Amino acid sequence: MSTTATTPAPSPAMEIPATAKGPLRGITVVDLSRALAGPHAGMMLGDLGARVIKVENAVAGDDTRSWGPPFVGPEDESQSTYFLSCNRNKESISLDLKSPDGAETLRALIANADVLIENFRPGVLDRLGFDTETMSSINPRLVVLSISGFGHDGPESQRSGYDQILQGEAGLMSLTGSSPEDPQRVGVPIADLLSGMYGAYGVLAALRERELTGTGQVVRTSLLAAVIGVHAFQGTRSTVAGEVPAAQGNHHPSIAPYGLFRSKDGFVQISVGSAKLWQAFAAAFGLEKLEGFGENSERVRRRAELVEIIEGKFGEFSTRDLLAKLQDAGVPAGIVRTLDEVYAWDQVASQGLLIDVKHPLLGSITLPGAPLRFFAPNGTEHTNTDHQAPPLLNQHGDSIRSWLVGK
Repeated sequence: MSTTATTPAPSPAMEIPATAKGPLRGITVVDLSRALAGPHAGMMLGDLGARVIKVENAVAGDDTRSWGPPFVGPEDESQSTYFLSCNRNKESISLDLKSPDGAETLRALIANADVLIENFRPGVLDRLGFDTETMSSINPRLVVLSISGFGHDGPESQRSGYDQILQGEAGLMSLTGSSPEDPQRVGVPIADLLSGMYGAYGVLAALRERELTGTGQVVRTSLLAAVIGVHAFQGTRSTVAGEVPAAQGNHHPSIAPYGLFRSKDGFVQISVGSAKLWQAFAAAFGLEKLEGFGENSERVRRRAELVEIIEGKFGEFSTRDLLAKLQDAGVPAGIVRTLDEVYAWDQVASQGLLIDVKHPLLGSITLPGAPLRFFAPNGTEHTNTDHQAPPLLNQHGDSIRSWLVGK
């Protein structure tokens, strides 16, 4: 097999070994996906100890390698921070899947994999000669995760699915913003992220079923399905109560007071989610005799009045003093942090939510960490902390090919 690469092969010291820790150790994942939904699913599996082999096109690699700014590192080899966000704990090989060599290498990867992830538009992988029946004939134990935009069948299955488009089409933007006239996207690509999370969850279920049946299967999800999957109480407001939920800013549509309020010098968020908490909150701020607000349903109906009353009280306090008063009253409260404040927060560090990795070009870098921890019944933590930096394009092409030849 010939090797097609746009990045020089790394020295042996730069090679990333297969992850040997975590509950998915021993599982090999071939990640054909690009952008965010599929790569996020692959990263989640890699965080859990799976060996994830990222297959990229030989010209420029994953689309996100060019998404920026910001870019960091040497000017002639700058790295996209977007790519860094969703590709830790992976190896990279570049293949032209339309070439005989690329197709042959992919067949070998499939034969030796437990999981394959793809998010091509429905039908693309079939035209490349790797429909699900063909992949199953190569490896009957293979679990295939397939992520699409609008679903793999149905009248709009061929539409291109991008995060913000699906945030709108799946109703999320109608619920987000200051008012129905102000639809807003969520500040991260939540449709992509959710479909990746649902996909990883489906893979784990399929791997469990493979233990029982001995055979793999195809797991399908979509950005559309993922967003609808988190409609939660807003969904049942529509399907059961016949209401059409709409954006109403930073206050909960079914609980009051629950939301963002102004203090003398900033903002505080509170959650008064029970009768007991309302009594404690009212006592702390002299609202015990406030008539017509005793029941949550009354407070929700009169939310605008309630917000005005509460902000009148909160405006007497600095944010720090207000938080202390709320804490003394036992009322859940918090502030709105910027991301630099979040990553400097000792609570974040205590939860292992920052990881340091060694990147072959950037040196030591800090990434947001995996959100799961694992403990033995006696309390001993055995969370995988052996994380690897996102790879350079084709960084592991030679070592992966050598591994396949050895198989």
